[in-house]
Amino acid sequence: MSYVRHVIQPGEKIVMDGHISWVIYHRAIFSVILGGVLLILESVFAPQGDVRSFLMYGTAAAFALAALVTAAQAWFIRWTTEIAVTDKRIIFKRGFIRRHTAEMSIDKVTTVDVIQSIWGRIFDYGLVEIHAAGGVGAMEHLDLVANPIALRNAIEVK
Repeated sequence: MSYVRHVIQPGEKIVMDGHISWVIYHRAIFSVILGGVLLILESVFAPQGDVRSFLMYGTAAAFALAALVTAAQAWFIRWTTEIAVTDKRIIFKRGFIRRHTAEMSIDKVTTVDVIQSIWGRIFDYGLVEIHAAGGVGAMEHLDLVANPIALRNAIEVK
């Protein structure tokens, strides 16, 4: 059972489930692309024989391992992060064994800031900062949130 489903109160309805964007896999994607480029270069420029096959198998194994490890890390972060907007509050949870949670009443929200880079605009992800009444800073910096404008709109509709 997810954390959000576990802490939801009777009569409380989930308005939106947020999540971390797929761009968290950028390191794994970069490893695959770089490994492919190096394999192409080695097939063209490496000398024929055992050295060439050793180089190519070594490069393929190293970059495949790097892509696998970084993809597993990214998947775990996505799997253990929950963002939910209900009709009464905002719930955020990160972590598996060591857990960080934050909850805020919708009535206490004063502003919701969305910060997107050029890449964030293209791939629809960004940083969401939720500010509360009487608070000095943001409740939480939710980074790499998929569809941050929809999340902001779900929070601001009261």
